[in-house]
Amino acid sequence: MKTVGHDKLKTGRTLEVDGKTYHYFSIPEAAKTIGDVSRLPVSLKVLLENILRFEDGRSYNVDDAKAIAGWLPKGSSSKEVPFKPSRILMQDFAGVPGVVDLAAMRDGIVSLKGDPQKVNPMVPVNLVIDHSVTVDHAGTKDALQENITLEFERNAERYAFLRWGQVAFENFSVVPPDTGICHQVNLEYIAQVAWTANVGGKEYVYPDSLYGTDSHTTMINGLGVLGWGVGGIEAEAAMLGQPIAMLIPDVIGFKLTGKLPEGATATDLVLTVTQMLRRKGVVGKFVEFFGPALDHLPVADRATIANMAPEYGATCGFFPVDALTLDFLRQTGRDEHRIKLVEEYLRAQGMFRTHETPEPVFTDVLELDLSTVVPSLAGPKRPQDRVELKSAKTAFEKELISSLGVAANDADKKVPVAGTNYDLGQGDIVIAAITSCTNTSNPAVLIAAGLVARKARALGLTPKPWVKTSLAPGSQVVTDYLNRSGLTTDLDAMGFNTVGYGCTTCIGNSGPLPSHIVDAIENNDLVAVSVLSGNRNFEGRISPNVRADYLASPPLVVACSLLGTMRKDITTEPLGTSKDGKPVYLKDIWPTNKEIADLIASAISRDEFINRYKNASKGTKEWQGLKVATGSETYGWDPPYFKHMDIEPKAPGNIEGARILALLGDNITTDHISPAGSIKKDSPAGRYLMEHGVEPKDFNSCGSRRGNDRVMVRGTFANIRIKNEMLPGTEGGYSKHFPDGKEGAIYDVAMEYKKDHVPLVVIGGKEYGMGSSRDWAAKGTLLLGVKAVIAESFPPRCRTGTCSRAQSCSFPFRPILRWAPPSAFLDLVKGHVDILFANEDEICALYETENFDVAARHTAQDTTFAALTRSGLGSVVLHDGQMTKVATVPTQVVDTQALEMPCC
Repeated sequence: MKTVGHDKLKTGRTLEVDGKTYHYFSIPEAAKTIGDVSRLPVSLKVLLENILRFEDGRSYNVDDAKAIAGWLPKGSSSKEVPFKPSRILMQDFAGVPGVVDLAAMRDGIVSLKGDPQKVNPMVPVNLVIDHSVTVDHAGTKDALQENITLEFERNAERYAFLRWGQVAFENFSVVPPDTGICHQVNLEYIAQVAWTANVGGKEYVYPDSLYGTDSHTTMINGLGVLGWGVGGIEAEAAMLGQPIAMLIPDVIGFKLTGKLPEGATATDLVLTVTQMLRRKGVVGKFVEFFGPALDHLPVADRATIANMAPEYGATCGFFPVDALTLDFLRQTGRDEHRIKLVEEYLRAQGMFRTHETPEPVFTDVLELDLSTVVPSLAGPKRPQDRVELKSAKTAFEKELISSLGVAANDADKKVPVAGTNYDLGQGDIVIAAITSCTNTSNPAVLIAAGLVARKARALGLTPKPWVKTSLAPGSQVVTDYLNRSGLTTDLDAMGFNTVGYGCTTCIGNSGPLPSHIVDAIENNDLVAVSVLSGNRNFEGRISPNVRADYLASPPLVVACSLLGTMRKDITTEPLGTSKDGKPVYLKDIWPTNKEIADLIASAISRDEFINRYKNASKGTKEWQGLKVATGSETYGWDPPYFKHMDIEPKAPGNIEGARILALLGDNITTDHISPAGSIKKDSPAGRYLMEHGVEPKDFNSCGSRRGNDRVMVRGTFANIRIKNEMLPGTEGGYSKHFPDGKEGAIYDVAMEYKKDHVPLVVIGGKEYGMGSSRDWAAKGTLLLGVKAVIAESFPPRCRTGTCSRAQSCSFPFRPILRWAPPSAFLDLVKGHVDILFANEDEICALYETENFDVAARHTAQDTTFAALTRSGLGSVVLHDGQMTKVATVPTQVVDTQALEMPCC
């Protein structure tokens, strides 16, 4: 924080903690003018404090504070307010393009004869490298080091660039690879709950809050820190000092009562919450948890619930700070002065939860008795599709035929696997991965997984030979307490050796399956299954060889590896046979809550967190040995967005003579639009890399290449599961060129049109752009020559985010709502499309002689609207005359089904 506002409401106060004076802006004092806000949800109090702190009569004003107070009577508001987070959190997939944009922005400023050194983050930015490690090796004691070696071979150039960024930019720090997952590092180390900054010689205290370039930034709300995922342009604008306008959200209260029963885990709880909130419909809303269960619900469980806000559709799932929060801060090594400051400051603001705290006013309320939660899975394609564990077999067999495309007479197919003594069949599990910030941040489920492994090992059970097993802890502290408890040995014996400290399988970096397994799957059209302790299971995300993906708790992942298939009832059928020939059931190896709690108490200590994080920026020997470098033909640090940067941008015009590039169905995710996973050698991106001397083994993932527009545009719409209805029966990123009718990869077809200067449009169904918030879902679409995306509906952040980002570019594409399904366009694919922007609210789309009207919804405040109608945030800031605040102008989809949501 560099500045504070004018404080017209005279709310400035001081707080003394251990003899040190802190200045703050008092919510109770503001209430004397704007009205009683004592029963305002705590999450909205964070927004209110933000307004009080930055109130300047321009971007922030007193009316904004009154608008927050005015939310209370109805529990809803149509007003918009600005919000500027305390800091920014990035992971490397989204962070690399962000640093690239900052670097390119400096070049753009040079072209305008400005000072490039003035382009620096104005708020703290932490970039945690966690998305690049891949599970190439698994199930061996050397897997971790082998994967690290490969990670640096593939990513040394990217990592060197990030090291350059850390030196080149102020207020920008990097947590090196193989330290942990960004959200767990944030939870255990970076977050302070109450943030402080010196402004004008005064020390200010204010709520910790953040934007993150990853969907699951929401995890930090479990610690009482308000934050959510955004796309790159919003993150870059925020880091450069720009507030982002947002509607004051509805806040759904979620009352928790009771306690989890024996056998149920925090994973089962969050899958239940996700299903309930999906059914309720909370897109664009805050969810705030309250109720007596919070008195004993640990922060680790809260973080698991908050983590999956993108999956249940909310902007965030917030837990107010209370005594258990302070206990967590203490256990994870935070300074005692900071802990005391957190409590005293939040009590002064009426934001600290106690037994006496009045129940807040909410827009609506849901309630869950934790004692009703049962063991569950979610899948095979969406995280909200929860099934009770006892029904998993039956549910899968229905899905096998109904949604996974297996003919009834092939449902029981089994084939021999070459070079082995076993068969592989429909529904067999080929990946069992303990992975993801959702669960590896939670000691209870990891200790439980270790105990399942210990008991299975003692009975002589092992995973089925066709299952690839892996463990990717969210931080090195996890390894410490697994070692201390002795469970590492048991997990290793079950093949769950540590493979890396990063997202791995959850982001699609599951690595290759053995060739004989792949051959059996592909040659016989088998539906193989993955079971992972992750948060996302969209089609094609986990592995190109797997068509059904199930989310499960870590102990259940271990148990599923023993069973090896979804075609058996894991609750009633034996997992295997013990050393003495007796059948072993799930109940025989499942730990009790007491066993788990006892090991947690003896194995986890504050010192482990302090020791691990005191050298958080040091990194491995591989990181320390990197030489700083700045770009090449295959990772590329020279984006096209600032090549012709103008102080007076051109207004966007009509779209005439366009062709349809893709005709897509419902629920097209950003994974469909811009995949994060592996690159096929026969794809346009693969061919480009090989032309530049990169061997297929060194392709790395699409996500790791996000700094290179030439690779990424070739990977746009290249998901192996996407279906373009222009080519019925064809799966993958293909299209048809008109008028000659030639078929080819979407990139190749788009380039043919580009040669002839033909603009393009994409037609989508419902919820186009759901899923991760990926800037390249918009950037790539733009660079293909697409001028508009016409869809039946967009998730809110996709709708506004795509528009703001896309219109930031010199050749914008726009999200346009329509009211007809994609099938209605089949007869139009051979024709031209004209889109005429008569005014800001009405658009007429002409398909040869056909026409219809659709509504273009612009609801942003003036600053954002200027970004939409001019040439982007960069231009708006330039017009403000603040060279120190120049924002970037590339495009990006931020969506959420957290709106479904950011990066990954």
